[in-house]
Amino acid sequence: MCAIAGIINLDDYPVDSKELLQLLQVAKHRGPDGQGFFIEKNIGIGHNRLAIFDQSKDAAQPMAYRDCYQIVFNGAIYNFLELRTELIDKGYFFTSNSDTEVILAAYDFWGNACVSHFNGMWAFAIYDRIKKTFFCSCDRFGVKPFYYAIQANKIYFASE
Repeated sequence: MCAIAGIINLDDYPVDSKELLQLLQVAKHRGPDGQGFFIEKNIGIGHNRLAIFDQSKDAAQPMAYRDCYQIVFNGAIYNFLELRTELIDKGYFFTSNSDTEVILAAYDFWGNACVSHFNGMWAFAIYDRIKKTFFCSCDRFGVKPFYYAIQANKIYFASE
């Protein structure tokens, strides 16, 4: 089920797309249905896709939301349909049928507390383009672990 990777250059140098693609290549076997990446200055995130819930291009990752957030996600949110209904009742709308988009709307509404609403297995990284912050999380039991390392003034992260 998918693979994610990312690089944050702490010295503000631009992320090298080749380096990000090398990270994704290591876990290419986890996402045979597509690959995507997003780079903005010193931030780079990427995703190898195994399409399950929504196989359309609308569910491809990295996924943008409200021109504010970018996400890469590995896993499954089992109660995403219930959360989607709750968020629609709160005024949110969706363009895909994916659990990924529900994570983004939940983060927009509940902030970091969104994870307390999730039932599933996950590792994800959300980049807030306005605040220039990251929110990363993995499920309570580490079924989808989130690995990270700081090396040569860069933060690297991944999950598969």
